[in-house]
Amino acid sequence: MSSGHHQPSALQQERLAYRRSRARRSTVVAFLSTVVFAVAAWLAVTSSPGWPRVRDSFFDVDAALRALPAVLDGLWLNLRVLVVCEVLILALGLGLAALRSLRGPVWFPLRALATGYVDLFRGLPLIICLFLVGFGLPGLRLTGVPTDPVVLGCVALVLVYSAYVSEVLRAGIESVHPSQRAAARSLGLTHAQAMRIVILPQAVRRVLPPLLNDFVALQKDCGLISVLGAVDAVRAAQIESAKLYDFTPYVLAGLLFVAMAVPSARLADWASARAARRRGGAS
Repeated sequence: MSSGHHQPSALQQERLAYRRSRARRSTVVAFLSTVVFAVAAWLAVTSSPGWPRVRDSFFDVDAALRALPAVLDGLWLNLRVLVVCEVLILALGLGLAALRSLRGPVWFPLRALATGYVDLFRGLPLIICLFLVGFGLPGLRLTGVPTDPVVLGCVALVLVYSAYVSEVLRAGIESVHPSQRAAARSLGLTHAQAMRIVILPQAVRRVLPPLLNDFVALQKDCGLISVLGAVDAVRAAQIESAKLYDFTPYVLAGLLFVAMAVPSARLADWASARAARRRGGAS
């Protein structure tokens, strides 16, 4: 009578133990080499002739602590802008991708309109779009046009990034084999139902890594709303730097943006590796 679970053989157990020991050895070597490199780099930097001036101008701990509350308050604004823009960009990008995926000559005007939008805002530098939206629209003095720099900055970010995201989603939609669409239609599903139930789930799963990379870039570009006068982390750092006659607040804001982007970057790497493993398993 066989046992409930498989017992590995002695040879297999020996191989597993050897692999575990090699993994532990590699981890220890990597850790020690990293420590040695970090210490050597620190000693080389701190012993250089210009280090005291660099430390006082860019790495002043007292200046960082004084600027931290204002910069954190501005970073909270960046986070709120990021969340709102991500939702709007996904919705608008998905709509553009769906328009560009319509079949048949009757839909040509909509396809052409969506293509023109993507070509325009994918080629337009974000900073120019921010100036046009943030300074141009209020200058028209039209009724109902917002004047809040945060709102206008969000509009510019959504306009530009939705063009990039729509192309990523369209690539995912077109990567789904036409037989999937044909099978859905043969079951009686409409075009909209086939897209929602059959096509889009597969498309989003395939393009998740590049989508996450786009949103990592969006996290950084949210700081550009400061050019319109919004007091975000970048503008708060600029104000504190002018008060303290020190560039440390800029370094502090940059490190906070990096700390915010690193988890998203690792998530994008994990999604890419997972997609690669799935493709390898399927093949």
